[in-house]
Amino acid sequence: MTQQDVVTLGICDHVATVSINRPERRNALSVAAANGLFETWELIDADPSVRAVVLTSARCGTFCAGMDLKEANEIKRDSNRDILDLIQDPFHQRMRKVKAPIIAAMTGHFAAGGFMLMLNSDIRVGLAGTTGGVTEVKRGRGSPWAVPILWQLPLPFAMEILLTGESHPVERFHDLGFVNYVEDTADGVMDRAYALARTIASNAPLSVNAAKEATVKAMSLGCEAGLREAERIYETVYASEDAQEGPRAFAEKRAPVWQGR
Repeated sequence: MTQQDVVTLGICDHVATVSINRPERRNALSVAAANGLFETWELIDADPSVRAVVLTSARCGTFCAGMDLKEANEIKRDSNRDILDLIQDPFHQRMRKVKAPIIAAMTGHFAAGGFMLMLNSDIRVGLAGTTGGVTEVKRGRGSPWAVPILWQLPLPFAMEILLTGESHPVERFHDLGFVNYVEDTADGVMDRAYALARTIASNAPLSVNAAKEATVKAMSLGCEAGLREAERIYETVYASEDAQEGPRAFAEKRAPVWQGR
């Protein structure tokens, strides 16, 4: 399969669908898949028509199994190189900078890099009966990408996840507010994800993007600095044509027509 086949991108009605297609390897992140995701985030940010993203994968019982350990072993054996040396963005930080909100539609288990993709998403929809965890300590690997988990889960549970490498039911993550919705079927997961995406896409795009950017930056900056940064980010929103279209449409009792400027 080519890199374009491993990660596909489709755009319809302002919603982008990104899919990892490696069911034979439980949608594990090969070099081609990891680099394909990086290129896909670049394409999405370059397309102003995209207002929301649904991230999913081929249905095989696993949303993403993490790094392709078989490929990692083959690369080390054949070239004496670590698989991360061949990946453009080994810890997938580019994903966290995507302007449009990302909804993880997890139609299966999520482990290691699969947990990372879920963590880097803004809204998460899981499948009942599945599990997820950060399993790197069981494989001698690392999870520097997991730092944002400290702002999203209770510290004792976060430490348990990171230190034991054990997986936990998606229902537990939902109970802690870490997963937004848990659906009974894979179709239900996709339906919920697209319903959320369509709702987001119907809102003012500048306001949505600013809300995401301000929230993500405040996680690092703290409350006072985060408030100041949010005011700066929202300056372009208040100065936009859409800021006038919203009140005008409300007064005229019609749906707003967003220009994104």
